[in-house]
Amino acid sequence: MTARLIDGTAVARAVRADVGRRVAELVAGGGTAPGLATVLIGDDPASEVYVRNKRRLCTEAGMADLHRHLPGDVDQATVAALLDELAADPEVSGILLQLPVPAHLDSEALLSHIPAEKDVDGLSTANAGLLAQGRPGLRPCTPAGVMALLADQDVALSGAEAVVVGRSVLVGRPMAQLLLAADATVTIAHSRTRDLAAVCRRADVLVVAAGIPGLVGADAVKPGATVIDVGIHRTEQGLRGDVDLDAVAAVAGAVTPVPGGVGPMTIAMLLANTLTAATVQQGRPSR
Repeated sequence: MTARLIDGTAVARAVRADVGRRVAELVAGGGTAPGLATVLIGDDPASEVYVRNKRRLCTEAGMADLHRHLPGDVDQATVAALLDELAADPEVSGILLQLPVPAHLDSEALLSHIPAEKDVDGLSTANAGLLAQGRPGLRPCTPAGVMALLADQDVALSGAEAVVVGRSVLVGRPMAQLLLAADATVTIAHSRTRDLAAVCRRADVLVVAAGIPGLVGADAVKPGATVIDVGIHRTEQGLRGDVDLDAVAAVAGAVTPVPGGVGPMTIAMLLANTLTAATVQQGRPSR
């Protein structure tokens, strides 16, 4: 392995520590600690673990944990009413509806009840529109985390060729827009792109978020490129990403491992978004 491994765990720890310091400064200056309302529906084990981690890190950063848990058979109107209640509550800075929700619920309709200024997942139509227009707003956590990793590694984006593999509204599309805003020249590719490897080999920065284990191998990587693997999959061999790490590490200049790469950044950026939302709602300067 010759590529430098990008330690997302260390970067996420630094982001969380910075958020904690800024929360303390907000409170010391007469402000109110941010409040994060996580909404979990049902008893899906994976979702329970994700929410538990978010709540723990929220409180470690000095924020108020305003968690709500609803039964799996709850009806649409009840969930919508809860989201409306949280939207109107001044103690709630950010609202996160844990996805996926049970199949009988309409998640898109529920997300529409979260106002843009409290949409700390950055997934609302309003925040997507602000991102598309390059205007300030809350950004989706995983793409924002990738940008923080690239900044930490001093990866030059202005004028660079960037390829994003994946076109989801959760990662691929906002990722491309954030890279474009940083003056990269961006191509969006996906599983149906003709000669995907050739397209990826153009990239100085390659972000892979296609949801296909091992999709990108050494033949798809430009020598010395920075490769960001957003995928995570449980296999018989353990956790792996969308990138064949061992093969790609022999070609790339830097690469994120799975686990320990992009994953820890998602919660860190959720906390950063919650702090940003709180400062805006309290009429205080943000950065």
